[in-house]
Amino acid sequence: MRRSGEPVRAGDGAARALVLGGTGFVGRQVCAGLAALGHDVLAVGRTRPPWTGQAVRFTALDLAAAGTEALVALLRAHRPTVVVNAAGGVWNVDAEQMTRSNVTLVEQLIAALDAWEGRPRLIHLGSAHEYGPVPYGSLVDEATLPRPQTNYGRTKLRGTTCVLEAARAGVVDGIVLRVSNVIGPNAPATSLPGVTVARLRAAAAQGRTAVLRTGPARVFRDFVDVCDVADGVAAAAGRGGLGVINLGGGTAVDVRGLMEQLARISGAAARVVVEDHPDGRIVRASGDWQLLDISAAAQLLGWAPRRGLTDSLRSLWESTQSQVRTP
Repeated sequence: MRRSGEPVRAGDGAARALVLGGTGFVGRQVCAGLAALGHDVLAVGRTRPPWTGQAVRFTALDLAAAGTEALVALLRAHRPTVVVNAAGGVWNVDAEQMTRSNVTLVEQLIAALDAWEGRPRLIHLGSAHEYGPVPYGSLVDEATLPRPQTNYGRTKLRGTTCVLEAARAGVVDGIVLRVSNVIGPNAPATSLPGVTVARLRAAAAQGRTAVLRTGPARVFRDFVDVCDVADGVAAAAGRGGLGVINLGGGTAVDVRGLMEQLARISGAAARVVVEDHPDGRIVRASGDWQLLDISAAAQLLGWAPRRGLTDSLRSLWESTQSQVRTP
């Protein structure tokens, strides 16, 4: 068995990684992590980002519209030893676009891998939202029966199921990393941390106090740093095995506290406003809690999160230093 993080090499000794969605928030860090380990990395996305170059190459492809034949051609041109699917619709897309990105693309990728003569390691990035709501205080392991209640969770679960079925049938050498809420540098402006940063920066630029609004229920979420996710991908690339493995931060984070901590890191004047429930109740309901059991990742991949929440929030704030976004 290969050591965790050791590049998967082809017969010619080369380690080549193809990262679908490689220009996105998570994909960018996955590309950087694999390149640092010695992979020849090709990032695939719609438009070329400014950070690609010698370490990470780029090819333009609209993955949602590409089709199986285009993916086969891409595989034959790059001959990857590792394929990472970091693509998928999350923010600001309609139901049809989400299905194309989270389901159809996965089906086409599996068909392309089956048609191509190579057999790379496939690492599919799933989502903790595939599990759906869980009881308050519970620890969610990989044996938990998924019951997603959002279109995002349902489509991500369909994509995961495609990979697992293909792996069990021997069509692909694939694994699914089921990832919690990702945070860190260059997080999407439409995510909760991204929106909070935008409000803090806009208020500071205008010389006013930022108002950060939250509901009355204490909401706890599992956050993992994007660089830790990239480390998990590298570990999965260097180890065999099938199935689903959770990647999370190891702590249930109070979302209200996260907003307050980000405000302190920013140094901007801010106040968190709790919007009351109509009848004054503090509701602690299923769906207000998320914490993944990450013991399997430690046992099977030798992986554990290394970056704390404070460092993740600070790197997020610093990554937007030159930007002032008005929400």
